[in-house]
Parts: sequence; C-alpha cells; structure tokens
Amino acid sequence: MRYSIIIPVFNRPDEVDELLDSLCEQTCHDFDVHIVEDGSDVPCKEVCDRYADHLPLHYYIKENGGPGAARNYGAEHADGDYFIVLDSDVVLPPGYLSAIEEELTQHPCDAFGGPDRAHPDFTPVQKAISYSMTSFFTTGGIRGGKQKLDKFYPRSFNMGVSRELWQQLGGFRAMRFGEDIDFSYRICKAGARCRLFPEAWVWHKRRTDFGKFFRQVRNSGTARINLHLLHPGSMKFVHTLPAVFTVGCMLLVIPFMFGLVLAIMGGLSVWQQQYMEPGCNMGWVAVFFGGVIMLISLLPLLLYSLLILIDSSIRNHSLWVGILSIPASFIQLLGYGLGFLSAFWKRIVLKKKEEGFDNNERLYK
Repeated sequence: MRYSIIIPVFNRPDEVDELLDSLCEQTCHDFDVHIVEDGSDVPCKEVCDRYADHLPLHYYIKENGGPGAARNYGAEHADGDYFIVLDSDVVLPPGYLSAIEEELTQHPCDAFGGPDRAHPDFTPVQKAISYSMTSFFTTGGIRGGKQKLDKFYPRSFNMGVSRELWQQLGGFRAMRFGEDIDFSYRICKAGARCRLFPEAWVWHKRRTDFGKFFRQVRNSGTARINLHLLHPGSMKFVHTLPAVFTVGCMLLVIPFMFGLVLAIMGGLSVWQQQYMEPGCNMGWVAVFFGGVIMLISLLPLLLYSLLILIDSSIRNHSLWVGILSIPASFIQLLGYGLGFLSAFWKRIVLKKKEEGFDNNERLYK
C-alpha cells in the first residue's frame, strides 16, 4: 500500500461523511483509510459502514485520549509507505493524492504538508475564518502560503510522513495543544527532508462560528509557549506578533477612554450651560478634543481593518466576506495573543506545569 490515510474523529459524523465522499473521488487509488473514533459520544460507524464497499476502510474505537494518541493508534494498524494525517473537517479535491504522488516521484522526501483553502460552498463566516488563518496580514503566511515570515512546518490537518520516519520518532507526543507542530519540529531536528507540496491542498472548514474559532486560536497561542519550553529557540518573531498586537490594542484603550471621558464631561458641560447655567464655557472644546483623541487612538485599527477589507474582498470576490474578515482577523490575533500571554504568565513567570486533557472536544480542530 502506498498511502495510509489516518483520521482521528471526535463527535464529527457529518464531517467524516464529506471527507470519505471526497476520498471516493480520488484519481489515485493506491491508499487505505483508517478512521479512529476517539471515545466519541456521537460515533460515525454508520457513516463508515456506508463506504465499506467503496473504500478500503478500517474503523477503530478507542478510549478518549486526544487527537495525537488517536493518530498514533491508527498508525499502529497501518502499513502504507506513507502515513497521511488529516483532520476530519477537511475535504479533498479529486487530484489531492495524485499531486502528492507527482511531488514524491520528482523530489522524494521524508515528510510533507500542503496548504488549505476555502471551498466556494463554504459559508461567508467560514471563508472569513479561512482568510484570517491563511493571510500574510494575519498569520504571516506560515500555514503554507507562498509569502511567509517563518519556514514551513506541516500541520495535522494535512500532513504526510514516511512510515520509517514515523516509527523512528514514535509519532505524536501526549500534549494538550500543539502536538502537530512539536512533531514537525522533531522531524526537522532528525535531519529528515521535509517539504511543502503547494498543489496538495485541502478544503478546510475550520470552525463554523466566531466563538468556537476564538477558543481554537486561543489554544494555539497557549501551545506556542509550551512548544517554546519543549524546543528552546523555536519561537520566532512572527509567533510573537499576535501578542504584540494584543498588547497594542490594550494600550490604545487608555487614550481612547481618556478621550471618551473628556468628550462626556464636555457634553455634560454643554448640557449644563444650555439648560441650567447659561453662560460661556469650554464644553464644546472638550467634546472636540475628546473626539479627536478617540479617533487618533482608533486610527491604527481602522487602517488595519481597511487593509483586511480590501485584501479579503479581492481574494474572495465578495465584499461581505471582506467585511466578516475584519472581526475574524481580530479574533484570530487577539485570541492567539491572549492565549500566548496567559500561558507565558502561567508557565514561564509562575513556572506552572502544562494543563492536562480536561476537554478533548476543544482539541479537535
């Protein structure tokens, strides 16, 4: 078998249905599929049974232990030359495996990964979230974009590893967050050949609302500190940018609140002059300068929002998606930044240990 596709699942039968359907359409057929049900309350066995006659499909059930442990479980039962790890919320274009085969034939390597895109049928919110996770103006292009501020590391939503390398490294470690990046770091440290396959992209649904998306990116910010402690020197400038952005937003609140208070006091003074104590006062001046201070404090964020609006509208061919990309981008940066700062305080300043697996549903992206 050339490829063994490993998919951990936790309460996502509908997503698995779409993914398996897309696997049926692959132009390359030298693969099998390993679905690992990680202690789900809503299993996907019925879905898998429907595809049993159409795919070389293996279905396993294990106790809940997180996505990394589920991937390792699948790998223990797989015998492909390459293990391809996918998240359950991706859909594959028909030429996905053929693109991987072409790349490996022309330039063999030990590990690889591909980028993600938004499907035309995704909701505007999903497209906005996808933009915020892939744009150079939000993540620095580190998730497989052609423009990037850091080297490429495969992510678990679309990652391939040779069976020999997987066995050499022992697969994923038991980490609450960031286990896929940790695996990528260990791949590179082992001296393995690791490459980006630009044409081996997937449609990635990610989260369907901003609340779930915030939790996801906050966990990613937390993971960055954990990864820094495991792999000293791995943290790059691009990884700190969301935290810098978050602190900057907090600092901008100070002049904004000062301007707001000044404008309110000026407005009260004008009201008092008009209805209670007629006479000349400086109320309107206070209102004016308060408004100016508020505008100046918001100007950097307004300009950044305009940049996101223009870029996303052009990329998605939709003004509405461009508008939604503004809150999505702020959630991406602020959520990651808050997770980063919180973990920095707990793990580096207070020297606390990493938290355990208390809610695995949030670990599945």
